Amino acid sequence: MKSLLKNAREQKGLKTREVAQTLGIDQALISKFESGLRKPTRDQVTRLANLLEIDYETLMIAWLKEKILYEIENEEFALKALTAAEEELKYQKSVSKIKLSSVLEKTLKEIDILKAQLHTYPKKNYAEISKTTELEYIFESNRLDGNSMTPQETELVINQGQTISGKSMREHLEAVNHQEAIRFIKDLQKNNSFNELKLLSMHNIILRGINTENAGNYRKKTFLKNENTNIGTEHSIIPKEMQNYFFWYEVNKNKLHPVILAAEMHIRLLKICPFAEANEKTARLVMTLILFQHEYPIAIIKEKNRKQYEELTINDNAEDFIFFIARTVKESLENILE
Repeated sequence: MKSLLKNAREQKGLKTREVAQTLGIDQALISKFESGLRKPTRDQVTRLANLLEIDYETLMIAWLKEKILYEIENEEFALKALTAAEEELKYQKSVSKIKLSSVLEKTLKEIDILKAQLHTYPKKNYAEISKTTELEYIFESNRLDGNSMTPQETELVINQGQTISGKSMREHLEAVNHQEAIRFIKDLQKNNSFNELKLLSMHNIILRGINTENAGNYRKKTFLKNENTNIGTEHSIIPKEMQNYFFWYEVNKNKLHPVILAAEMHIRLLKICPFAEANEKTARLVMTLILFQHEYPIAIIKEKNRKQYEELTINDNAEDFIFFIARTVKESLENILE
């Protein structure tokens, strides 16, 4: 940290006296910060970062690192303690802290009443209806991504293997692959698990024959621009973010209402955007898998709700998106019961 402070001050052509006068800190203290003899307070770190135009996160990490080292560097079990602390911090940050509004709570209760009602009917009746809802889901999900097939054409392609005149090979493959992906997640619904391998397999099925190079693979690199230097660098950050994604799932999968869990896993995957293509479609399949595992029907996001859906996926308000998905699940249950 001392080097960060001194180098930044010298680059700005400031003397320690000038920094001290501007911040209202004793000049001797500024010199001690730069020599490492004293540590600034958190407030002083913030003010120094602003004045010297040092990236705040970089300076705070250096400050915290030195605080930690000062406390434990001579301890015999320091490294083991740090590892344990890292896992605990990771866990605490992964625990969902969503506060449900009364409206959302009411909707979730209504959903569970409808679900209980659905399960009073013979399973064979529901199985027939499921075929229809799955077809509708495939049609609507593909339509959200630009596929121009009608529901009738989609049915002819996936159930009768017909080729539709005027439709591209890609559109045919999107229909066939999506049906295969539904079969795949139905096989997975028997156990309450979801992991990275299953996600990659799901994505591979969706892009099979469409984008062979990227099917089942994360984006290789992400381009990041440093705000201070305006210089871009490439980083492979996706694997780490996906590790956190599945850690969050394991921590919360038995604590959250299944509809909330499904919606959260959907929106979190979109925010990471791990794939070069088909992130939205894969996120909807992840949501469907979780709903299936808890015996809820498919949440069919229709064309009429496209604008709201797209706006909510880029909105930082998670509860708005969860409420949108909850209403979609409720509508699906009502339609099936009807």
